[in-house]
Amino acid sequence: MKNKTDGHVHLENGPLSKEYVWEFVKAAQEQGIEHLQILDHTHRFYEFHDMYKGVYEADPRQKEWFEKKQVNSIKDYHKLIEEMKNESFPIDVQFGLEVCYSPENESFLKEILSQYPYDFLVGSVHSIDGLLYDMDAFSKDLLWEKEDVSSIYKRYYDRIAKAIQSDLFTQIGHPDVIKMYNYPAGYDLTETYKQLARLAKEHRVKMEDNTGAHYRYHHHDVGLDPAFRQILLDEGVEIITASDAHYPKHVAKDFDLLLL
Repeated sequence: MKNKTDGHVHLENGPLSKEYVWEFVKAAQEQGIEHLQILDHTHRFYEFHDMYKGVYEADPRQKEWFEKKQVNSIKDYHKLIEEMKNESFPIDVQFGLEVCYSPENESFLKEILSQYPYDFLVGSVHSIDGLLYDMDAFSKDLLWEKEDVSSIYKRYYDRIAKAIQSDLFTQIGHPDVIKMYNYPAGYDLTETYKQLARLAKEHRVKMEDNTGAHYRYHHHDVGLDPAFRQILLDEGVEIITASDAHYPKHVAKDFDLLLL
C-alpha cells in the first residue's frame, strides 16, 4: 500500500482498554500501515459536556444521542494512553483527541487541551449553529431540508477556517465532509478551497484526506474533492491520509482508491 499512515481511528465503539487498542494496531499492521494515530471524540467525555449545550438544547433527539455517547471521564483516556506508552508496538502509534470545534468554545478548549500532552489534536466541525449535519436519523429533517444549502456550506467552511486559525490543532478532520449527502453547494467552492489552503499553510496545519464519507455515506469522492486536494498540493499543505475508522476492520479502508 502506498499510503502508510492512518491518521484518524476511533476507540468510540469499544472500551478504553489495552486489548481494544491492540485490535486497531494489529489491523493497521495487516493493512501495511506504518504510522497509526488513535483518538476518541470529545463528546465521549464528561469534562466536555458544557461545550455541547447548544447542541443539546437544539433538539431532544440530539440530546438523547449525546447522552448515550458520553460515558467516560477524560482521565480514563489519559490513564489508558499512559499505559499504552509502555507497550512495544510493531508500528509507530500515537494518541490524540478529536475535538468538536466551534468558535465560541475556543477559550474553554485552550484551557482543557493544555492539561495533557497529546501527540496530535484533530479539529473537526460537526454541527452548524447547534445542528448536527451527519445524522441519518434526523439531520435532513433538522437541517438539510429546512435551511438554504449554500448557507450551510458557507457556515461550515467559515468554521473550518476559524479552526485552522485558532492554532489549537495539528490537523483538521475531514475538511470537506459537508458534501456527504450529495447536496450541491450552489456556488463555486474554488476560492473557499484556496483560502483554506493558504490558512493551512500559514498555520502549519495538516489537512485530512479522509475516506469516511466514501465508505460510510457512499459519496463518490474517495477522500477530498479532487479540486480541493490539488489546491492543497499546489499550496504545499501537508495532507494526511485518514480512514475515520470506528471499528478495527475499517482501518485504512479504501486507501487503495485514494489518489495520493
